[in-house]
Formats: sequence, C-alpha cells, structure tokens
Amino acid sequence: MQDNDNDKQNPWQDKWLVAYTKPRQEHVALQNLERQSFEVYLPRYKKFKNTETGPVPVFEPMFPRYILFRPSKAEQSIEAVRSTKGISHVVRFGFEPGIVSASMVATLKEFETSQNQATLQEMSNFKAGQKVKLKHVALGALEGLVQSVSSKRVAVLLEILGRPTLVQVDHHQVEASH
Repeated sequence: MQDNDNDKQNPWQDKWLVAYTKPRQEHVALQNLERQSFEVYLPRYKKFKNTETGPVPVFEPMFPRYILFRPSKAEQSIEAVRSTKGISHVVRFGFEPGIVSASMVATLKEFETSQNQATLQEMSNFKAGQKVKLKHVALGALEGLVQSVSSKRVAVLLEILGRPTLVQVDHHQVEASH
C-alpha cells in the first residue's frame, strides 16, 4: 500500500468543534484561538441596553460560555485548545469532541446577520394597539394602549382623570398587560 497524503488529513479540519469557556471570557478565548490560527465563531445576538441617553445596541454571546472552532490547517492539533487562555475545556461526548454541523453554523450565521441588522422598533415586543401596563410603582400599574414605538420611546394612550392622555415612556418602563 502506498502512503497517501489523504491518510494524514486531520479528521477535525472540516468540522466545527465546541469549547466551553471560562465565565465571561468568550472574547478572550476567541482572540487566543485566532492567534493560534484556528477558525473561530462566536455566535452573538443584538440586544438594547438602556442608558441615560436611551437604548444602545450591545452584542452578547448567543450561547454564553460556548465557542465554536475548527483547525485551519491539516497538521493542526485540537489538543492545544485545552490550554488556551479563556477556554475551560473542549466539550466531549465520551471520548469524542462535540461537533456542530456546518449547516447549523451557516443557519446561525444567517440568523445572526439578519437579527443584528434589526432596529429597536423591529425587535420591540410592543406593537400599536397592544394593551400595556406602566411599571412605575407610583402610577399603580396604570394600563393603556400603545400608539407608536420609536427607537427611544413608546407612546402610550392612558386614561387620566377621565380623559385620554398620550404619554411617551422608555421601553423598560412598560410591560405587556395580560
């Protein structure tokens, strides 16, 4: 039998493997795996964090403490990942590393791209005509109807002293009424 280069191919090269990171060290793991020439993917989602200037987009790991990687070269060993800064361990099922299919990774990337382009209005749980309740304790769970939703505020129609009154509130100051 002839020795063939294909026999020496890395069995993990075309597969996405899963590593479990140390708490809140996904970005540290990402940078260190990239430095070692691994192909790395950290799925993230966009959410809006309320600040004094209004909601700002932030990107959080979709699966906290998990990161996907694969060797970029045939001779690259996945054993180096275990001692990579930011990594706790490679996820295994018995003796075999955990694998995520390429089609699942493509689906995640597609979802991430579309979701991360969405505006606050598109991502908001509030829609015109929806019944909502103000969260402010002093207002005693006052209920109203959403009139409109913008990137910074929700316009809610309330009945105050028997008259309809339109008020503008931050997204975090209202919740869906049941």
